[in-house]
Amino acid sequence: MAKYVGALDQGTTSTRFMIFDHSGNVIAVDQKEHEQIYPKPGWVEHDAMEIWTRSKEVISGALAKAGIQAADLAAVGVTNQRETAVIWDKTTGRPVHNAIVWQDTRTDTICNNLAKDGGQDRFREKVGLPLATYFSGPKIRWVLDNVPGVRERAERGEVVFGNIDSWCIWNLTGGVDGGIHMTDVTNASRTMLMNLKTLDWDDEILGIMGVPRAMLPKIRPSSAVYGHCREPLPGIPVAGDLGDQQAAIFGQTCYSVGEAKNTYGTGNFLLLNTGTSPIQSKSGLLTTLGYQIGDQPAVYCLEGSIAITGALVQWLRDNLGMISNSVEIEQLAASVEDNGGVYFVPAFSGLFAPYWRSDARGVIAGLTRYVTKAHIARAVLEATAWQSKEVVDAMNADSGVTLTSLKVDGGMVHNELLMQFQADVLGVPVIRPKVAETTSLGAAYAAGLAVGFWTQLDELRANWGVDRTWDPHMDAAIRDREYKLWKKAVTRTFDWVE
Repeated sequence: MAKYVGALDQGTTSTRFMIFDHSGNVIAVDQKEHEQIYPKPGWVEHDAMEIWTRSKEVISGALAKAGIQAADLAAVGVTNQRETAVIWDKTTGRPVHNAIVWQDTRTDTICNNLAKDGGQDRFREKVGLPLATYFSGPKIRWVLDNVPGVRERAERGEVVFGNIDSWCIWNLTGGVDGGIHMTDVTNASRTMLMNLKTLDWDDEILGIMGVPRAMLPKIRPSSAVYGHCREPLPGIPVAGDLGDQQAAIFGQTCYSVGEAKNTYGTGNFLLLNTGTSPIQSKSGLLTTLGYQIGDQPAVYCLEGSIAITGALVQWLRDNLGMISNSVEIEQLAASVEDNGGVYFVPAFSGLFAPYWRSDARGVIAGLTRYVTKAHIARAVLEATAWQSKEVVDAMNADSGVTLTSLKVDGGMVHNELLMQFQADVLGVPVIRPKVAETTSLGAAYAAGLAVGFWTQLDELRANWGVDRTWDPHMDAAIRDREYKLWKKAVTRTFDWVE
């Protein structure tokens, strides 16, 4: 009997393959970065062929590190950067254009034109999302409008669309030789094209957006056997598919209404389980699918999406050269007592939740001759915590449930200075689990459930354990004063792009 489950975790900056045992312990991991392509200001692209090459390499690498064969895996799950759109030729297996990344802002004009009739919330009641450059639907439209011949071929079903989950699963299951063209409810809910209630593509929106139904993948549950892998995992069931943030809430075992998690990755994403009925946000949050297990009712979430958090540390490293690796930022930031009056609002791709301002651009406010690079490093970390607080405030307002603690995961949760500051500004405990990479774990759980490796959610809950808790220590008056200054800095980013 197979002893492990694998998860292919295709993220914004890297791809990893992780292998877990029945207790949710990490057996092996292999990870590789891929190129970030910036053709113009505000444009962000990936080479989808490079992503598939990296995927094959990390699968083979993790199996080798674990000293096991593909046959030792009961199933494999896929999780992915959401909203990143790739359109490819079914016959050649080649993309017709680079993948357009979720951070990309080129669809600003398309979104503004669509908003002329009905405003930014034109489709919100059906899809739970505002009109914004973030989502896949307008990216599909851009490719159809700008790459010659693609629209006609899309209408004939010769070229097809997917978020990165669809691209990886199609390739895993054979690609041009019978690859399965599908997505799950969580990824479909990030396109702006799926109706939240029917869990199917919405013909009215497809017509308005100008996207042919023939190019879209079939929508499936998040946990089900979709098909079987060819190379590099011959015969292994592909049985789980979740967008990365939904995979994280699943891996954090937030299966009860009112449970929430915050993932600290390239961006930050705070999700709250709201149960089997969608709740429309009045505070700038997204209504999204949380997960669907087999033929059970789908579970919905409210989500606060923040575009730039970990990516800001990467920018400090790669663009400014202030640090040589990401780990150094904690030591640099800890060398000063406070931010020296500096606030850094990283609106590099506009502002996401709760503002949804594509006209915003990044601002460093409060600079004086006193300020050093250590103060800027501290302001960089604090920006992540303040943006998360804004989302928590919106979530409390929408749900009517006051957050009492926050489960956290992702790469930045090993930064203890940041985690303490996050607890301080929220005024609630911040809890890091033993397995911080819960995105991969969630995809593995979904796949394992589908094949009977795990049989019920209580088994998964039993695997979850606390690694570290940070309790708040900041005086409320100081927190309120600092938050007011942060909010003031945010307003300085508005209306930059005309």
